[in-house]
Amino acid sequence: MVVEYIRYDVPSERAGAFLEAYQRAGEHLRASAHCLRYEVSRGVEEPHHFVVRIEWDSEEGHLQGFRRSPEFRKFFELIKPFVSDIQEMKHYRVDSAWARP
Repeated sequence: MVVEYIRYDVPSERAGAFLEAYQRAGEHLRASAHCLRYEVSRGVEEPHHFVVRIEWDSEEGHLQGFRRSPEFRKFFELIKPFVSDIQEMKHYRVDSAWARP
């Protein structure tokens, strides 16, 4: 499994549209067998900062599976207006984690 983090800096006047776009785009993430989980978080101190966290089955599943699928084309069409707001988009491997049961 790999985790993709996408950091956005979205002007406040576009924040509602951004959240709506990801709400709709989430349908296409959920339709992909390669997407295990996703979340969209908004900054508390800086509400124009957003982080999208997507858990993929593998880097290959994301880049070769999802990105070549019909789901990706539909997903990308919805979030395309916000691509220029991306500050970082990278994959990470989880080295350590903990969760309360």
